[in-house]
Amino acid sequence: MSSQPTNRVFSGVQPSGQLHLGNYLGAIRNWVALQDGYECIYCLVDMHAITVWQEPAALKKATFEGAAALIAAGIDPETSILFNQSQVAAHAELAWIFSCVARIGWMDRMTQFKDKAGKNKQRASVGLYTYPALMAADILAYKATHVPVGEDQKQHLELTRDIAEKFNHDYDADIFPITEPLIQEEGARIMSLRDGTAKMSKSDPSDLSRINLTDDADTIARKIRKARTDAEDLPSEPAGLEGRAEARNLVDIMAALNGTSQEVVLRDFGGKGFADFKQSLSDVAVAKLSPITEKMAALAEDETYLQTVLDNGAERAAAIAAPVIAEVKALTGFVTPG
Repeated sequence: MSSQPTNRVFSGVQPSGQLHLGNYLGAIRNWVALQDGYECIYCLVDMHAITVWQEPAALKKATFEGAAALIAAGIDPETSILFNQSQVAAHAELAWIFSCVARIGWMDRMTQFKDKAGKNKQRASVGLYTYPALMAADILAYKATHVPVGEDQKQHLELTRDIAEKFNHDYDADIFPITEPLIQEEGARIMSLRDGTAKMSKSDPSDLSRINLTDDADTIARKIRKARTDAEDLPSEPAGLEGRAEARNLVDIMAALNGTSQEVVLRDFGGKGFADFKQSLSDVAVAKLSPITEKMAALAEDETYLQTVLDNGAERAAAIAAPVIAEVKALTGFVTPG
């Protein structure tokens, strides 16, 4: 039997466009911190990306840019494993087996498919529908014990746990762990700068809705200056943010960037207008993000280095997944090389 880890993290991000402040505060910064206490495997999930159409050249470029962003933000490819999903065949192999373990009723309950497919369900790809089986394979190919997730990903992790339990039961084997979520509370859900009720997203047609990790200092300041607010001054305590989605979002961003709380931010800025607050927020955002942006730009120019990082990471990942896949195939009854 392949070894059972006790402290292994897996997480992935799609290389389907520019990473933004929401990605950084909601996930990437947390990934960096986890390196101190966990064995970390981080993946650019390019197979997930093609569940909707991707221009091939753009996908390849975005994969390199994603690797550059993660390294610039603090992911150490020597300490952690960093690779792109399509380089490790175990993901696809295990996803098919899990597609035969999972039930259609389980997939029908996945709200993200409903959200992404919208009214065009019949025209959505089969891959978009079965996406959660591949996500389960991503995690369980490495027997990951923990996955850092936001609230919107908890349902997929619950499905991963269901698949692991059913496989273990069906084949009377204690092979897969029941993976635990690591939920980041502070800064976990950063909203659009133009609509405080919508999550910050690269799919929003307005570039003013997000701060991209590639934005320079002037662009960051301009976007924060133009961020939607309301006519009232900032309150002195969090209860005063009730019903003020845009104000709450800017306060949350300031708190997350400084690693503090709404209470502390409002203690400093309560009773002040948004002009002063936005200036301070711009200063903090530029100070925190500019070093990442500059390093990311330099790394993106060196595709040879990035290719080496991804290749080495894929080799290390494949070595971990190989005995797991071999064990799964043996349990499933597949004839394998003797």
